[in-house]
Amino acid sequence: MTATNSFTPVADSRELVIKRIFDAPREVVFGVWSKAEHLAHWFGPRDFTLPFCEIDFRVGGLYRCCMRSPEGEDHWVWGEYREIVETERLVFTWNRDDTDGKIWSSTLVELTFVDSNGKTEFTLRQGKFETVPYREEHGFGWGQSLDRLGEYVTEL
Repeated sequence: MTATNSFTPVADSRELVIKRIFDAPREVVFGVWSKAEHLAHWFGPRDFTLPFCEIDFRVGGLYRCCMRSPEGEDHWVWGEYREIVETERLVFTWNRDDTDGKIWSSTLVELTFVDSNGKTEFTLRQGKFETVPYREEHGFGWGQSLDRLGEYVTEL
């Protein structure tokens, strides 16, 4: 089980910070970010699926995923891995396309994984968003996705 979000944004801030504690070792929590077969189980808001996901998990490698809503709307995200420190830190670009393939949001995501007596203290930092509403939209999506991640890692 995971703790609730500690997401408390500043009204005009265009940076998103979410902290969680996952009831799983950090090797497990870190590992489920590195393979498409794991992401298919938890990546995206609740009730979304991941019908397409390719990952080249190495510094300079690219990823591209399609999150599909229950209504059948596709949401594409893609980027490049900038930093990978096994079990500790992951940094990647995050680009969102519209239906015409035009990027409407481009940010940097930084994840940290800290061991805490067999649990994982996790921090997601993303920004800077083009607008505060984009940050809020991503905060909602990440919140549900991290709920799913917490459920998934406790089953492994």
